[in-house]
Amino acid sequence: MHKIRMLRAWMLALWFSLACGSALANQPLEAFYGQYIGQTTETEGGESIRRDLSVTIGPTAKRGFFVKWTTVLEKADQTLKRKAYEIKFRRSRREGIYSSAMKTNVFGGQIALDPLKGDPFVWARIKGNTLTVHTLVITEDGGYEMQVYDRTLNDKGLLLEFHRYRSGEQLRKVTAQLIRVAD
Repeated sequence: MHKIRMLRAWMLALWFSLACGSALANQPLEAFYGQYIGQTTETEGGESIRRDLSVTIGPTAKRGFFVKWTTVLEKADQTLKRKAYEIKFRRSRREGIYSSAMKTNVFGGQIALDPLKGDPFVWARIKGNTLTVHTLVITEDGGYEMQVYDRTLNDKGLLLEFHRYRSGEQLRKVTAQLIRVAD
């Protein structure tokens, strides 16, 4: 009887993994390509801050992709602050993991920056429906700051979850639904 229960449990686990396997499989990179916009409002120090967000994800010439994003902050006193970034990524030897290509070496190849020189070390990965961009900076005192951008595909576009950490302590979390406006 024990062997039959074990066999049933094994068969159920196998069926479940096969049934869910397609849902858990990594999305192809091209599924993320497009332009997305959205906004979020948060309270910081008793002050309301609105963020207008835009993200563009697309291919690069050398079998990679880029992520370009802009954040416009509008504080309660109507002042605006704009930040814009664009990072190119290239395939690594590991499935679903991409290294940043933010600098050109002497041979014309795209390489990552050096975090020991104060530059950010950036990489991306695709896991399921989520494209995550990690940014690691080594601080002056030898600690670290980490920014994590999870962009999860859904029926509206992308759900953005941003986390900022300093030496393990979470400093900020921002969540926003971004609507796909162009492919």
